[in-house]
Amino acid sequence: MQTITSIRAFVSYYPKTVALVTLTGVGLFGVKKWMAGGVCHSKARLDGKTVLITGSNTGIGKETAVDLAKRGARVILACRDMDRANKAAEEVKKRSGSDNVIVKKLDLASLQSVRQLAQDVLASEERLDILINNAGVMSCPKWKTEEGFEMQFGVNHLGHFLLTHCLLDLLKKSAPSRIVNVSSLAHERGKIFFDDINQDKDYSPWRSYSQSKLANVLFTRELANRLKGSGVATYSLHPGVIRTELGRHFWPGMPLWKRVVYTPLMFFIKSPSEGAQTTIYCAVEESLQNESGLYYSDCAPKTAAPQGLDDEAAKKLWDVSALMVGLT
Repeated sequence: MQTITSIRAFVSYYPKTVALVTLTGVGLFGVKKWMAGGVCHSKARLDGKTVLITGSNTGIGKETAVDLAKRGARVILACRDMDRANKAAEEVKKRSGSDNVIVKKLDLASLQSVRQLAQDVLASEERLDILINNAGVMSCPKWKTEEGFEMQFGVNHLGHFLLTHCLLDLLKKSAPSRIVNVSSLAHERGKIFFDDINQDKDYSPWRSYSQSKLANVLFTRELANRLKGSGVATYSLHPGVIRTELGRHFWPGMPLWKRVVYTPLMFFIKSPSEGAQTTIYCAVEESLQNESGLYYSDCAPKTAAPQGLDDEAAKKLWDVSALMVGLT
Protein backbone atom coordinates (compact mmCIF):
# COMPACT_ATOMS: atom_id res chain seq x y z
CA MET A 1 0.00 0.00 0.00
CA GLN A 2 2.88 2.31 0.86
CA THR A 3 4.38 1.66 -2.57
CA ILE A 4 1.15 2.62 -4.36
CA THR A 5 0.93 5.81 -2.29
CA SER A 6 4.52 6.69 -3.16
CA ILE A 7 3.89 6.17 -6.87
CA ARG A 8 0.80 8.35 -6.76
CA ALA A 9 2.77 11.07 -4.97
CA PHE A 10 5.53 10.94 -7.58
CA VAL A 11 3.02 11.23 -10.41
CA SER A 12 1.34 14.14 -8.63
CA TYR A 13 4.58 16.07 -8.10
CA TYR A 14 6.24 15.26 -11.45
CA PRO A 15 3.48 14.89 -14.04
CA LYS A 16 5.60 16.20 -16.93
CA THR A 17 8.42 13.79 -16.18
CA VAL A 18 6.01 10.87 -16.02
CA ALA A 19 4.38 11.95 -19.28
CA LEU A 20 7.76 12.26 -21.01
CA VAL A 21 8.92 8.84 -19.84
CA THR A 22 5.61 7.30 -20.89
CA LEU A 23 5.68 8.89 -24.33
CA THR A 24 9.31 7.90 -24.79
CA GLY A 25 8.51 4.30 -23.89
CA VAL A 26 5.53 4.22 -26.22
CA GLY A 27 7.65 5.76 -28.96
CA LEU A 28 10.47 3.25 -28.51
CA PHE A 29 8.14 0.29 -28.65
CA GLY A 30 6.41 1.84 -31.66
CA VAL A 31 9.74 2.07 -33.47
CA LYS A 32 10.57 -1.49 -32.46
CA LYS A 33 7.24 -2.72 -33.84
CA TRP A 34 7.88 -0.83 -37.06
CA MET A 35 11.39 -2.31 -37.29
CA ALA A 36 9.93 -5.80 -36.88
CA GLY A 37 8.62 -5.45 -40.42
CA GLY A 38 6.00 -7.44 -42.28
CA VAL A 39 4.27 -10.57 -41.10
CA CYS A 40 3.25 -13.56 -43.21
CA HIS A 41 -0.52 -13.89 -42.78
CA SER A 42 -0.97 -16.84 -45.12
CA LYS A 43 -2.78 -19.81 -43.58
CA ALA A 44 -1.61 -22.19 -46.33
CA ARG A 45 -1.20 -25.81 -45.29
CA LEU A 46 1.71 -27.96 -46.45
CA ASP A 47 0.35 -31.41 -45.63
CA GLY A 48 2.02 -34.06 -47.76
CA LYS A 49 4.74 -31.65 -48.92
CA THR A 50 8.48 -31.79 -48.26
CA VAL A 51 10.71 -28.83 -47.44
CA LEU A 52 14.51 -28.70 -47.23
CA ILE A 53 16.11 -25.80 -45.36
CA THR A 54 19.87 -25.27 -45.27
CA GLY A 55 21.45 -23.87 -42.11
CA SER A 56 18.32 -24.58 -40.08
CA ASN A 57 19.78 -25.45 -36.70
CA THR A 58 19.68 -21.82 -35.57
CA GLY A 59 18.35 -18.34 -36.33
CA ILE A 60 15.78 -17.69 -39.03
CA GLY A 61 16.33 -21.12 -40.55
CA LYS A 62 15.13 -22.82 -37.38
CA GLU A 63 12.19 -20.44 -37.02
CA THR A 64 11.22 -21.13 -40.62
CA ALA A 65 11.38 -24.85 -39.91
CA VAL A 66 9.06 -24.48 -36.91
CA ASP A 67 6.49 -22.56 -38.94
CA LEU A 68 6.50 -24.91 -41.92
CA ALA A 69 6.36 -27.98 -39.69
CA LYS A 70 3.29 -26.49 -37.99
CA ARG A 71 1.71 -26.28 -41.45
CA GLY A 72 2.09 -30.03 -41.87
CA ALA A 73 5.24 -30.19 -44.00
CA ARG A 74 7.91 -32.86 -43.80
CA VAL A 75 10.93 -30.72 -42.92
CA ILE A 76 14.54 -31.63 -43.65
CA LEU A 77 17.12 -29.70 -41.64
CA ALA A 78 20.30 -29.67 -43.74
CA CYS A 79 23.13 -28.62 -41.42
CA ARG A 80 26.89 -28.83 -40.97
CA ASP A 81 27.02 -29.52 -37.21
CA MET A 82 25.02 -32.69 -36.61
CA ASP A 83 24.99 -32.41 -32.82
CA ARG A 84 23.44 -28.95 -32.96
CA ALA A 85 21.16 -30.02 -35.79
CA ASN A 86 19.77 -32.94 -33.80
CA LYS A 87 19.12 -30.68 -30.81
CA ALA A 88 17.43 -28.17 -33.12
CA ALA A 89 15.29 -30.93 -34.61
CA GLU A 90 14.02 -31.87 -31.15
CA GLU A 91 13.15 -28.21 -30.48
CA VAL A 92 11.40 -27.88 -33.85
CA LYS A 93 9.36 -31.02 -33.12
CA LYS A 94 8.39 -29.79 -29.67
CA ARG A 95 7.43 -26.29 -30.77
CA SER A 96 5.60 -27.36 -33.93
CA GLY A 97 3.89 -30.44 -32.54
CA SER A 98 5.14 -32.43 -35.54
CA ASP A 99 7.45 -35.45 -35.53
CA ASN A 100 7.95 -35.23 -39.29
CA VAL A 101 11.30 -33.44 -38.94
CA ILE A 102 14.58 -35.07 -39.97
CA VAL A 103 18.24 -34.07 -40.11
CA LYS A 104 20.74 -34.51 -42.93
CA LYS A 105 24.41 -33.58 -43.12
CA LEU A 106 25.39 -30.63 -45.33
CA ASP A 107 28.61 -28.64 -45.37
CA LEU A 108 28.26 -25.95 -48.03
CA ALA A 109 32.02 -25.32 -47.90
CA SER A 110 32.49 -28.75 -49.50
CA LEU A 111 31.08 -29.49 -52.94
CA GLN A 112 31.50 -33.19 -52.18
CA SER A 113 29.22 -32.77 -49.15
CA VAL A 114 26.68 -30.91 -51.32
CA ARG A 115 26.65 -33.76 -53.84
CA GLN A 116 26.35 -36.37 -51.11
CA LEU A 117 23.36 -34.62 -49.59
CA ALA A 118 21.69 -34.30 -52.98
CA GLN A 119 22.23 -38.02 -53.66
CA ASP A 120 20.78 -38.84 -50.22
CA VAL A 121 17.69 -36.72 -50.85
CA LEU A 122 17.14 -38.11 -54.35
CA ALA A 123 17.40 -41.65 -53.01
CA SER A 124 15.21 -41.18 -49.93
CA GLU A 125 12.60 -38.57 -50.84
CA GLU A 126 9.77 -39.00 -53.31
CA ARG A 127 9.23 -35.26 -53.63
CA LEU A 128 10.70 -31.86 -52.80
CA ASP A 129 8.20 -29.00 -52.84
CA ILE A 130 10.21 -26.18 -51.29
CA LEU A 131 13.98 -25.66 -51.22
CA ILE A 132 15.09 -22.84 -48.92
CA ASN A 133 18.71 -21.83 -49.43
CA ASN A 134 19.10 -20.13 -46.07
CA ALA A 135 22.58 -20.95 -44.71
CA GLY A 136 25.31 -18.35 -44.88
CA VAL A 137 28.46 -16.86 -43.45
CA MET A 138 29.06 -13.13 -43.03
CA SER A 139 32.15 -10.97 -42.78
CA CYS A 140 34.53 -13.80 -41.98
CA PRO A 141 38.33 -13.66 -42.33
CA LYS A 142 39.96 -14.68 -45.64
CA TRP A 143 39.07 -18.35 -45.41
CA LYS A 144 38.78 -20.86 -48.23
CA THR A 145 36.36 -23.70 -48.91
CA GLU A 146 37.48 -27.29 -49.38
CA GLU A 147 37.91 -26.63 -53.11
CA GLY A 148 39.85 -23.39 -52.52
CA PHE A 149 37.08 -20.86 -53.19
CA GLU A 150 36.71 -17.73 -51.08
CA MET A 151 34.52 -18.82 -48.16
CA GLN A 152 31.64 -16.34 -48.39
CA PHE A 153 31.20 -16.68 -52.15
CA GLY A 154 31.68 -20.44 -51.86
CA VAL A 155 29.16 -21.02 -49.07
CA ASN A 156 26.60 -18.30 -49.75
CA HIS A 157 26.46 -18.79 -53.50
CA LEU A 158 28.38 -21.71 -55.02
CA GLY A 159 27.23 -24.34 -52.52
CA HIS A 160 23.60 -23.36 -52.96
CA PHE A 161 24.04 -23.06 -56.73
CA LEU A 162 25.24 -26.66 -56.95
CA LEU A 163 22.67 -27.97 -54.45
CA THR A 164 19.83 -26.36 -56.38
CA HIS A 165 21.11 -27.76 -59.68
CA CYS A 166 21.36 -31.27 -58.23
CA LEU A 167 17.80 -31.15 -56.87
CA LEU A 168 16.12 -29.48 -59.86
CA ASP A 169 14.69 -32.66 -61.38
CA LEU A 170 13.01 -33.57 -58.09
CA LEU A 171 11.66 -30.02 -57.73
CA LYS A 172 10.28 -30.19 -61.29
CA LYS A 173 8.73 -33.57 -60.58
CA SER A 174 7.02 -32.08 -57.49
CA ALA A 175 5.76 -28.93 -59.27
CA PRO A 176 4.28 -26.55 -58.44
CA SER A 177 7.34 -26.06 -56.26
CA ARG A 178 9.50 -23.21 -55.01
CA ILE A 179 13.14 -22.22 -54.49
CA VAL A 180 13.72 -19.49 -51.90
CA ASN A 181 17.15 -17.82 -51.76
CA VAL A 182 17.89 -15.78 -48.64
CA SER A 183 19.90 -12.77 -49.80
CA SER A 184 20.40 -9.41 -48.06
CA LEU A 185 20.09 -5.67 -48.40
CA ALA A 186 23.90 -5.86 -48.67
CA HIS A 187 23.45 -6.81 -52.32
CA GLU A 188 22.83 -3.12 -52.98
CA ARG A 189 26.52 -2.47 -52.32
CA GLY A 190 27.57 -5.58 -54.18
CA LYS A 191 29.51 -6.09 -57.38
CA ILE A 192 30.50 -9.34 -59.05
CA PHE A 193 34.27 -9.19 -59.49
CA PHE A 194 34.48 -11.47 -62.51
CA ASP A 195 38.22 -10.73 -62.85
CA ASP A 196 38.88 -11.62 -59.18
CA ILE A 197 35.84 -13.55 -57.97
CA ASN A 198 37.74 -15.12 -55.06
CA GLN A 199 38.99 -11.71 -53.92
CA ASP A 200 42.62 -12.88 -54.01
CA LYS A 201 44.00 -9.48 -54.98
CA ASP A 202 42.32 -7.35 -52.33
CA TYR A 203 40.11 -9.15 -49.80
CA SER A 204 37.53 -7.23 -47.82
CA PRO A 205 35.05 -9.16 -45.61
CA TRP A 206 32.17 -6.80 -46.38
CA ARG A 207 32.93 -6.48 -50.09
CA SER A 208 33.00 -10.25 -50.36
CA TYR A 209 29.77 -10.64 -48.40
CA SER A 210 28.03 -8.07 -50.60
CA GLN A 211 29.25 -9.88 -53.73
CA SER A 212 27.83 -13.17 -52.47
CA LYS A 213 24.47 -11.63 -51.63
CA LEU A 214 24.26 -9.97 -55.05
CA ALA A 215 25.04 -13.40 -56.51
CA ASN A 216 21.95 -14.76 -54.69
CA VAL A 217 19.75 -12.16 -56.39
CA LEU A 218 21.26 -12.71 -59.84
CA PHE A 219 21.08 -16.50 -59.46
CA THR A 220 17.38 -16.21 -58.63
CA ARG A 221 16.70 -14.15 -61.77
CA GLU A 222 18.61 -16.43 -64.12
CA LEU A 223 17.08 -19.52 -62.52
CA ALA A 224 13.61 -18.07 -63.10
CA ASN A 225 14.42 -17.53 -66.78
CA ARG A 226 15.70 -21.09 -67.18
CA LEU A 227 12.73 -22.60 -65.34
CA LYS A 228 9.93 -20.89 -67.28
CA GLY A 229 7.09 -23.31 -67.85
CA SER A 230 8.47 -25.88 -65.41
CA GLY A 231 6.17 -25.04 -62.51
CA VAL A 232 9.17 -24.19 -60.31
CA ALA A 233 9.15 -20.59 -59.03
CA THR A 234 12.13 -18.77 -57.53
CA TYR A 235 12.40 -15.93 -55.01
CA SER A 236 15.19 -13.96 -53.32
CA LEU A 237 14.74 -11.86 -50.21
CA HIS A 238 16.16 -9.58 -47.55
CA PRO A 239 15.17 -10.91 -44.11
CA GLY A 240 16.11 -7.75 -42.22
CA VAL A 241 18.75 -7.01 -39.60
CA ILE A 242 18.36 -9.84 -37.11
CA ARG A 243 19.80 -11.08 -33.82
CA THR A 244 21.33 -14.34 -35.07
CA GLU A 245 24.69 -16.11 -35.10
CA LEU A 246 25.36 -14.84 -38.63
CA GLY A 247 27.20 -11.84 -37.16
CA ARG A 248 29.59 -13.94 -35.05
CA HIS A 249 32.59 -12.88 -37.19
CA PHE A 250 31.45 -9.27 -37.33
CA TRP A 251 30.88 -8.28 -33.68
CA PRO A 252 34.19 -9.52 -32.10
CA GLY A 253 36.30 -7.46 -34.50
CA MET A 254 34.33 -4.27 -33.98
CA PRO A 255 36.15 -1.37 -32.25
CA LEU A 256 35.02 -0.66 -28.68
CA TRP A 257 33.53 2.72 -29.55
CA LYS A 258 31.32 1.13 -32.22
CA ARG A 259 30.12 -1.50 -29.77
CA VAL A 260 29.14 1.26 -27.35
CA VAL A 261 27.21 3.05 -30.10
CA TYR A 262 25.55 -0.06 -31.54
CA THR A 263 24.63 -1.88 -28.32
CA PRO A 264 21.53 0.28 -27.57
CA LEU A 265 20.37 -0.29 -31.14
CA MET A 266 20.14 -4.04 -30.47
CA PHE A 267 16.76 -3.31 -28.86
CA PHE A 268 15.36 -2.48 -32.30
CA ILE A 269 16.86 -5.40 -34.24
CA LYS A 270 14.49 -8.13 -35.39
CA SER A 271 14.18 -11.38 -33.49
CA PRO A 272 14.78 -14.59 -35.49
CA SER A 273 11.02 -15.17 -35.58
CA GLU A 274 10.41 -11.71 -37.03
CA GLY A 275 13.31 -12.15 -39.44
CA ALA A 276 11.89 -15.43 -40.75
CA GLN A 277 8.61 -13.89 -41.90
CA THR A 278 9.67 -12.97 -45.44
CA THR A 279 11.23 -16.39 -45.99
CA ILE A 280 7.99 -18.02 -44.86
CA TYR A 281 6.00 -15.62 -47.03
CA CYS A 282 7.98 -16.56 -50.14
CA ALA A 283 7.63 -20.26 -49.29
CA VAL A 284 3.85 -20.38 -48.75
CA GLU A 285 2.02 -17.27 -49.94
CA GLU A 286 -0.50 -18.49 -52.51
CA SER A 287 -0.52 -15.29 -54.57
CA LEU A 288 3.18 -15.71 -55.43
CA GLN A 289 2.83 -19.00 -57.27
CA ASN A 290 2.76 -17.28 -60.67
CA GLU A 291 5.57 -14.89 -59.76
CA SER A 292 9.21 -15.86 -60.21
CA GLY A 293 12.65 -14.26 -60.12
CA LEU A 294 11.65 -11.31 -57.95
CA TYR A 295 13.16 -9.88 -54.76
CA TYR A 296 11.21 -9.39 -51.52
CA SER A 297 11.53 -7.57 -48.21
CA ASP A 298 9.11 -7.32 -45.28
CA CYS A 299 6.67 -9.73 -46.96
CA ALA A 300 6.31 -7.58 -50.06
CA PRO A 301 8.02 -7.28 -53.44
CA LYS A 302 10.85 -4.77 -53.58
CA THR A 303 12.91 -3.57 -56.50
CA ALA A 304 16.42 -4.96 -56.28
CA ALA A 305 19.44 -2.71 -56.81
CA PRO A 306 20.24 -1.97 -60.49
CA GLN A 307 23.13 -4.45 -60.47
CA GLY A 308 20.68 -7.08 -59.23
CA LEU A 309 18.52 -6.55 -62.34
CA ASP A 310 21.36 -7.08 -64.84
CA ASP A 311 20.35 -10.15 -66.85
CA GLU A 312 23.63 -10.24 -68.77
CA ALA A 313 25.57 -10.34 -65.49
CA ALA A 314 23.19 -13.05 -64.25
CA LYS A 315 23.92 -15.23 -67.32
CA LYS A 316 27.65 -14.66 -66.99
CA LEU A 317 27.54 -15.50 -63.28
CA TRP A 318 25.68 -18.73 -64.08
CA ASP A 319 28.33 -19.78 -66.60
CA VAL A 320 31.21 -18.90 -64.27
CA SER A 321 29.55 -20.68 -61.34
CA ALA A 322 28.85 -23.80 -63.40
CA LEU A 323 32.51 -23.95 -64.41
CA MET A 324 33.67 -23.45 -60.80
CA VAL A 325 31.52 -26.27 -59.40
CA GLY A 326 32.24 -28.63 -62.30
CA LEU A 327 28.94 -28.66 -64.18
CA THR A 328 28.96 -29.22 -67.91
